[in-house]
Amino acid sequence: MDIKRTILIAALAIVSYVMVLKWNQDYGQAALPNQTAASSTIAPSLPDSTGAGNTNADIPSVNAEAPAEQAPVAVSKDLIRVKTDVLDLAIDPTGGDIVQLTLPKYPRRQDHPEIPFQLFDNGGERVYLAQSGLIGANGPDSRAAGRPIYAAEQKSYQLADGQDQLVVDLKFSDAGVNYIKRFTLKRGEYDLKVSYLIDNQSGQPWTGNMFGQLKRDASSDPSSSTATGTATYLGAALWTSSEPYKKVSMKDMDKGNLKENVNGGWVAWLQHYFVTAWIPEKSDNNFVQTRKDSQGNYIIGYNGPALNVAAGAKAETSSTLYAGPKIQSKLKELSPGLELTVDYGILWFIAQPIFWLLQHIHSLLGNWGWSIIVLTMLIKGLFFPLSAASYRSMARMRAVAPRLAQLKEQFGDDRQKMSQAMMELYKKEKINPLGGCLPILVQMPVFLSLYWVLLESVEMRQAPWMFWITDLSIKDPFFILPIIMGATMFIQQQLNPTPPDPMQAKVMKMMPIIFTFFFLWFPAGLVLYWVVNNCLSIAQQWYITRSIENATKKAAA
Repeated sequence: MDIKRTILIAALAIVSYVMVLKWNQDYGQAALPNQTAASSTIAPSLPDSTGAGNTNADIPSVNAEAPAEQAPVAVSKDLIRVKTDVLDLAIDPTGGDIVQLTLPKYPRRQDHPEIPFQLFDNGGERVYLAQSGLIGANGPDSRAAGRPIYAAEQKSYQLADGQDQLVVDLKFSDAGVNYIKRFTLKRGEYDLKVSYLIDNQSGQPWTGNMFGQLKRDASSDPSSSTATGTATYLGAALWTSSEPYKKVSMKDMDKGNLKENVNGGWVAWLQHYFVTAWIPEKSDNNFVQTRKDSQGNYIIGYNGPALNVAAGAKAETSSTLYAGPKIQSKLKELSPGLELTVDYGILWFIAQPIFWLLQHIHSLLGNWGWSIIVLTMLIKGLFFPLSAASYRSMARMRAVAPRLAQLKEQFGDDRQKMSQAMMELYKKEKINPLGGCLPILVQMPVFLSLYWVLLESVEMRQAPWMFWITDLSIKDPFFILPIIMGATMFIQQQLNPTPPDPMQAKVMKMMPIIFTFFFLWFPAGLVLYWVVNNCLSIAQQWYITRSIENATKKAAA
């Protein structure tokens, strides 16, 4: 009967494993964009007669009230392509907005490196744009005729080999005022400068304000890589003098509009691994606001201070747009608090040092998997004194297990006398029955912090270790590491004393199985940390247990 039961359990385990593998193969990866969405040309929707497609509908007014309905104008379909070594973007001549942006250095999927990750989109898979313009009394984006239609000398621009900077000028003239909307991009940089050069030849003073905003629909995060839907933050954020990282979720925008005056700062839209942010001049007093447009898109942006240009004079105003991966060192250089968009949660004060140490280890080893292993060994060494004390307590409990069994036989069902006798025995042998919990309790904050480091750090995205582990930021494709983790947890349990309560003992036996299933969808890097940690714990605990048991035998002899 035992052999039949073993065979059935083994067969069930194999079938379950194959089914999970098949499910993971069918549903565990992000879908590739279809041909329409992947097309290099976007066809912006034309406005209808009702004004629903009004090109001014989502442009802010200086007084921050809802913009007045204005006459719609046709939107150009001839997008201006701009390409550097790290950015591939498209600019709509109508308004000069960036309506498409892909990241050539970051493939959408590891098995299709030729398909770059798409950050901005204008109706292919989602609506996600970076908009900017000049509003106010004389601002061309506030005209009743609609937003300005810029002209460019070329339809496409590309950073040439040996060239470190690319400048794209878009030109527009109205009522005697000449405008140049200038995009300045640099090699290897994900931030670009957007400037307005105003040449007032109208004979009248010119007044206007620059605005920058990010518009996005409510679609899901395309960079989310966890099949279980473990969600990192998808929403807006901004900097204020009192709160350097203030989240404004889509639910917050549904409840009402945020309006705040900020000196300098930034406004951003966050998703897994990537962030876009408008960063105005540090000295400017800006009005930051959030709102929704008539199509239900969410908008966060800022209005800059008023710019006055006398007749016959020239002036310039600018802002920085960052659109790319959450690289903390770069974000910190751009603006204070922007690095906090790499959101490690409430344990950020532990996660930040862990990431710093992990990054330095990687600079020596060049492999994130081995870096995690070395980091685990360092953390385990740091906590060894505390862990050793706990292991000694568990070893003493294991050594007195026969005496506990005698007490159970002696007192039978009299639980009160049994508890008193056990406490006297623990006191005599200097045993803390809760001491075995300390290693887990101490490791939990580190475990949770490392979880967010591996989940949030773009450096881990598609980072290989060895063999079948080609991406440490997602689950093990064959679930081998979680199974090894469950096995090491089972072995570790055998070194622990058996709980005196039969029900508790049964629950503890189930824990390796429960944790194995729990870890199936965890990032492979995190499971690797836990496997190495378990192996080191087994070695430490076996050594300490063996030493105490030998000492007990010698004392008894």
